[in-house]
Amino acid sequence: MTRADRPTFRAARVGAGVLVAVLAVVLLVGASIVVSSAFGVWPIGAAASGVASSATPTATAAPTTSSSPLPPSTATPPAAPPSAAPPVVVPPSPGAQPCETETLLTIWAHPDDDLIFGNPTISDAIAAGQCVRTLFLTGGDAGKGLGYTHSRETGILHAYDHMRGADGPWDSTVVTLDAGLRVERFSPHDDARLSVMFARLPDGNITDGGFDSTGHATLSRLLDGTIGVLAPTDEGPAVDRAQVSASLTELAAALRPTRTLTHVPRGSAYAPGDHPDHSTVGTLVRDAVGHVAEAVPGIRYAVGYPSADLPRTLDGPVLDAKVETYRIYAQQDEVIRCADRDSCLKTRRFGDWLRRSYLLSEADLRLN
Repeated sequence: MTRADRPTFRAARVGAGVLVAVLAVVLLVGASIVVSSAFGVWPIGAAASGVASSATPTATAAPTTSSSPLPPSTATPPAAPPSAAPPVVVPPSPGAQPCETETLLTIWAHPDDDLIFGNPTISDAIAAGQCVRTLFLTGGDAGKGLGYTHSRETGILHAYDHMRGADGPWDSTVVTLDAGLRVERFSPHDDARLSVMFARLPDGNITDGGFDSTGHATLSRLLDGTIGVLAPTDEGPAVDRAQVSASLTELAAALRPTRTLTHVPRGSAYAPGDHPDHSTVGTLVRDAVGHVAEAVPGIRYAVGYPSADLPRTLDGPVLDAKVETYRIYAQQDEVIRCADRDSCLKTRRFGDWLRRSYLLSEADLRLN
């Protein structure tokens, strides 16, 4: 450094001395000044003199070049990572039944509709080792009470034993679906692939007027809104239309069927002349299972009574097997009984229906 530079150097030292003097004055009057050190943030002045300060200390960040941590009393803990919300566990529907193969779901109005209009498709599925889940919405009581309903149900279980080629006890479980419909579910003790469910809602009668014994309450009237609720004949809980529909949707979603069989719905060109219960159930199933996207492509609608006017489709061993299955059922049905193949086929109208099987896709319904 040259001599010429020294005055400037001194001037800087004088300026610094003035600054120090000013700071000393400030300290003496108790001004609250916050300084930062490598050990943290500390107020001086009031704290040093033992006089309480009225000023609010202002936090400052520790020097970025320091490797020393902030004191525990002043360090800001790192923000905790947001915790993931616990997964929502939705319990399975009481109607769920595991199946290791494909599932055929069939939904009918009366016990025997499956054997008359759904075979040989049902028997073929059983023979192929598939799961078959069948639901009957009415008890088919014909105004005769629970005794007649139970006899028809017994006939159905015998028929399914015949189709599966085994006899044995059936386990019974009462299941109330989350949507409200209660069913009694039967499954062979040694074969979980099969189950048959009975909801036992009142039979609507071929006249669609119901029966005195059940107060003329029908599924058709429930669908149309003429009545608000429908009570099963076995004193189960009454259900409204929304509950019936939601229960069918729930069942289809729980069982995940590859195929679904039911009746032709209202509005189809094949509905006039059919039993009113048939077309009502077909309408309910079409609307309800139609909400289960994966099940929609596999829905098929069985032509009922009007099939008698269509060409025959069954003959030979296939027809013989279908008739024998129906005959076994009919031994328990006091209204319709046939002793052998020929007498079953000669039974008015039933013989015509047994000789035919028409399963329609949505596009085939010819809806008006």
